[in-house]
Amino acid sequence: MKAIQREMKTKYSDELILIRPYRPSDVDNLYEAARESINQVYRWLPWCHPLYSIEESIDWIRSRSSAWEHGKEYSFVIEDAVTGKFLGGTGINEINSIHKSGNLGYWVRSTETGRGVASAATLLTAVLAFEQLHLHRVEIIAAVKNLASQRVAEKAGAMREGILRRRLLINGNHHDAIIYSLLPEDLT
Repeated sequence: MKAIQREMKTKYSDELILIRPYRPSDVDNLYEAARESINQVYRWLPWCHPLYSIEESIDWIRSRSSAWEHGKEYSFVIEDAVTGKFLGGTGINEINSIHKSGNLGYWVRSTETGRGVASAATLLTAVLAFEQLHLHRVEIIAAVKNLASQRVAEKAGAMREGILRRRLLINGNHHDAIIYSLLPEDLT
């Protein structure tokens, strides 16, 4: 994977957004976006909890290069393509190198939802996963009650495949989840 990483294109953009790797200078923007989004995001993403601290932003960003170097996770900032405003995060994790698949996740700060940012980020992240990581399948897993995340997956053209019983453990509770997939041919 290291040879791929050196040659990897790490920025993808459309007219709305740009995705790029995290930088140390993103700490304050990540912290601000997470803090404003706790009421909406915490229910589904426990990392964005009521006591979320600037130290957690620092630790997260510091951990990204190691995860990248070891081929474990590829995390990206979502920013406005025109203004550069920090809009959220996206990435690929749970990479299965044998089956050439991975999990695609996303979150968008609360003040920027409802304008297509998450679905645009999903599409750009999937393109990167197929072109740069050479994956053949990307999965999106959303809790059955997380309707917003499901809408994002569907708007991005992901295929709903079924319900996975008790697939997610969120804030100490097991949740059934819907699995969606994207294949390279879905993006053409």
